[in-house]
Amino acid sequence: MSDRAAGRIIAGSARGIHLEAPGPGTRPMGDRVKQTLFAILEPDLPGARVLDLFAGSGAAGLEALSRGAAHATFVDTDRTAAGVIASNLDRTHLAGPQASIVRADAIDWLRDREPNDSTAFGIVIVDPPYADPELLGASLEAVGRHLAARARVAVKHFWRDRPPTTVGLLASERERRFGETTLTFYRRQEDR
Repeated sequence: MSDRAAGRIIAGSARGIHLEAPGPGTRPMGDRVKQTLFAILEPDLPGARVLDLFAGSGAAGLEALSRGAAHATFVDTDRTAAGVIASNLDRTHLAGPQASIVRADAIDWLRDREPNDSTAFGIVIVDPPYADPELLGASLEAVGRHLAARARVAVKHFWRDRPPTTVGLLASERERRFGETTLTFYRRQEDR
């Protein structure tokens, strides 16, 4: 495991706990980006089912659990990342039935998973590798059938790699830029 830090939990039951990162390729979400992300998502968090795609350290899903989400599913293809997420869940005392770790390709997992209203996600956080911008559109297209009514999707991406304004069931509703990082927020089109 890496000694590299992946930031900290900034609010909620695990506030202040520092997280481990899977390795040097991980792009930790800075506190300013995380504060903005969760200030926008906060009204939808209590009791939500959260999906953290391309989870890395699991920082986004852990922050959501710390702030009152009912369940978080962490999806990452990397074995080291899955181990770090498990360690971070223990470190934050958020491990248990409210957290699931899936080691799989995010797009394949979404495409193979059967939609189910009882396991639909109210919040999805997508943070694909910046080196593969095609994953943005593919993720947004694949996630649509797994969303609960009024679901929100937040995408963290390199500012030059703008995701589409509409994709599948989703339409963008706002954007925030922080240097090279941009957050783009989506809602299901029929819910806008």
